[in-house]
Amino acid sequence: MSSIDIVIPNYNYGRFLEGCVQSVLGQNISEMRILIIDNASTDDSVAIARSLATANPLIETSLHPINLGGHASFNEGIDWARADYFAIVCADDMLSPGALARAVEALDDNPGAHMAYGRTAFFRDDAEIASSICSDADGMQLHRGIDFIARICATGRSPVPGPLAVTRTHIQHQAGHYRPALRHTDDVEMWMRLAVLGDIVELDAVQNFTRIHGANQSATLDNVLGWNTEMEAALESFFGNEGAFLENAENLLKRGRASLSDRAYWCALSNLLRRRPGARALLAQAVRLRPASAFLPPVRYLMRRPDAFHRICAAIARR
Repeated sequence: MSSIDIVIPNYNYGRFLEGCVQSVLGQNISEMRILIIDNASTDDSVAIARSLATANPLIETSLHPINLGGHASFNEGIDWARADYFAIVCADDMLSPGALARAVEALDDNPGAHMAYGRTAFFRDDAEIASSICSDADGMQLHRGIDFIARICATGRSPVPGPLAVTRTHIQHQAGHYRPALRHTDDVEMWMRLAVLGDIVELDAVQNFTRIHGANQSATLDNVLGWNTEMEAALESFFGNEGAFLENAENLLKRGRASLSDRAYWCALSNLLRRRPGARALLAQAVRLRPASAFLPPVRYLMRRPDAFHRICAAIARR
């Protein structure tokens, strides 16, 4: 079987670290290495990481005396990796049974594809993971890289529902490092860079379990205005660099801005009808990203939503 290197960045997740590592070790991949990178944790993470490494020769540690930030850990892991495949697994998450084997098999069978991802199941803190979501599912979809990028631009969202993606190591090296300027959307910008270099495999299976808790990085950004701003930064970064060479780059970026504008517009209207704060800032963002929204409501965006009828009726009822 192909080899894989797994990087586990950690900061003060000692209470989750062993469970994460065990979910990786339980993948039944014979050729695998694990690197735990600790960013100067102040809990018992370092002791746990050392204990895990002492007990298993597959595990290595990189223990930073000062906190260099998450991007430094991601990029250190990229430089360290030398196996056929590579993945970053957050220390507070866990892999589902067979996740790595599914991804590796799909990429082995599709040499033109360079990244594989699947579904994510979310659970809270130490809640028991339901056995029903651990079952395998058959099937996969192969997306052309350009179609994957276009999908991101059309929705203003990442198609990858969680933080886990398995990539070809030499392609990851070619794509380069994560960009520290993108605090929350560094991953989707990386997915687009990888899509420039080849196809993307979408697996019909739960690949990882993401824990929801108060210390999640995403928990610090829980509003549409903020997420739109971060997503805009990812699009501008991508199309200002690797994506600039795509044949239809200008139109794709324009579509991406329009998607973010449409979302901001309808969220502004919703906040206004509900007498919630933030409507003015959202509307300003919508008009800045797509000036035509100042006089032409983006009806198509709303109609594409499966809950469009419910939302329209609710808006009318509040007037």
